[in-house]
Amino acid sequence: MNQDKRHQIFKTLHDLNPEPQGELDYVNLYTLLVAVVLSAQATDIGVNKATKELFKIVTTPEEMVALGEEELISHVKTIGLYKAKAKNVIGLSKMLVELHGSEVPNNLEALEALPGVGRKTANVVLNIGFGIPTIAVDTHVFRISNRTGIAKAPTVEKVEEKLNKVVPKEFLLHAHHWLILHGRYICVARKPKCSECPIEHLCEFKEKVFS
Repeated sequence: MNQDKRHQIFKTLHDLNPEPQGELDYVNLYTLLVAVVLSAQATDIGVNKATKELFKIVTTPEEMVALGEEELISHVKTIGLYKAKAKNVIGLSKMLVELHGSEVPNNLEALEALPGVGRKTANVVLNIGFGIPTIAVDTHVFRISNRTGIAKAPTVEKVEEKLNKVVPKEFLLHAHHWLILHGRYICVARKPKCSECPIEHLCEFKEKVFS
């Protein structure tokens, strides 16, 4: 795919949704971090249901540590892998208190050092929480990047690297949001809705579906 076509794709997505928002509910930077950790291999809707009551009583790392792992489990047990996630959330909360003055760090290395925080999670927090133009590659972004031809690569890491190189800088901040939403609602995994797609004429996928 040439750069002009990539620019047209992101310009189209921008014009349709100039300020895309993540779909996880949170009240501050700390709860954003917790919500993103809980969302791994789970739906945003499911996480939001679980955290609705939790975030009414817990909004700081100290409050989470005081709540404790067992009580946290009672709030998040509807989410997949809830035991491991609860352990990680308590662990990262303790680290934030002990090493970061209870503040969420704004750099990739420090975030990735927290329990349960991988590169994708760290990039989401940096992007949404701090307005840093990072690319968080989830299953949707990986699929859309390869399927459309925007950034073909065999691994998540390579797709992230390529997107950072080829996405026009003016669109970099929101690029992964547009791709996530496009993959979630239009270019779905099993049967893409090509007839509803605003970038179908720019997409290089050879097996388009119009039924």
